[in-house]
Amino acid sequence: MNKIFQSVMTIAIALAMVACGGNTNNGSREAQELSGAGATFPLPFYNVAFEQFAQVNGDQVAYGGIGSGGGVRNLRDKIVDFAGSDAFLSDAEMAEMSPVVHVPTCMGAVVVAYNLDGVNELNLSGEIIADIFAGEIKMWNDERLAALNPNVKLPSETIIPVYRSDGSGTTFVFTDYLTKVSPMWASKYGAGKSVNFPAGQAAKGNPGVASIIKQTKNTIGYVGSEYAFAQKIPFAHVENKHGEFVLPSSTTISAAASGEIPVDTRCSITNSDAAGAYPISTFTWIIIYKEQNYSDRTKEQAEATLDLLNYILSDEAQNITSEVHYAPLPAKAKELSMSNLKTVTYDGVSILQ
Repeated sequence: MNKIFQSVMTIAIALAMVACGGNTNNGSREAQELSGAGATFPLPFYNVAFEQFAQVNGDQVAYGGIGSGGGVRNLRDKIVDFAGSDAFLSDAEMAEMSPVVHVPTCMGAVVVAYNLDGVNELNLSGEIIADIFAGEIKMWNDERLAALNPNVKLPSETIIPVYRSDGSGTTFVFTDYLTKVSPMWASKYGAGKSVNFPAGQAAKGNPGVASIIKQTKNTIGYVGSEYAFAQKIPFAHVENKHGEFVLPSSTTISAAASGEIPVDTRCSITNSDAAGAYPISTFTWIIIYKEQNYSDRTKEQAEATLDLLNYILSDEAQNITSEVHYAPLPAKAKELSMSNLKTVTYDGVSILQ
């Protein structure tokens, strides 16, 4: 009841701010309504961050968790202010669009969640995960699984892999990892937002995958860590390059981003070389057009879009990440993002002066 009351009060406050023309934009413009769509992976963080942004700035943000692929399509069609994606755009994808800017918003982990009676801890290696999702390891008591888990009683049951049915950045992160740890996976299936999984059951969005695993015995699937926490589904310790079996945490996810970050922030941090790193870690991005005057958008909408991204990069918003089972951005990613936002224009004139 308290949560419902808080939500009602938040909406009431936000609506009052809109009526008054916003809060911290100091009357320089009227409060705006922004729309975005895309990744479900960061949705729990975005729900909180966008609500907080509305309270401090007066601008309202509507975000549809339709999967990274759908979000990028909406941005390509110029019907949203921004797209959320766990997969950075490839050079080929960027060539098909007007110039864009990638802004990392937080870091997170893709976990390998499972539902096995009596099994609360499970060790998995990258090659074994790949073989399970390729349908080559079919039983939970397979000798290779048993060798990694000598103190666990694994059932003599058929493994049911669960994967995404929609174009998904989470799928890209997961399969990007598999291509790095399994030559078989790299040659047969590769990495992408959509992959032809040969076995198992499909579900839409991270919530859909988490729900099926929660409800169905003997399943295993890949899902954003927050969804596994929320559903109280166990997930595996995954072996990293140092032979450590690691669970995701703010510390182990952050360790994965200890390497170099390119100027445009487009980089993969799966299978990191760093000691202590959780190997299926990732940035997630908000993607916007570098030239903000499109589809009859106003300059005020463009300014509100940049205000939103500035807020997400702020310490206040980044401090939220750990509370909802993500990890804050490293200082270098924030620094590069602030520089990149200064290149964003409206009618060719930089918005951030």
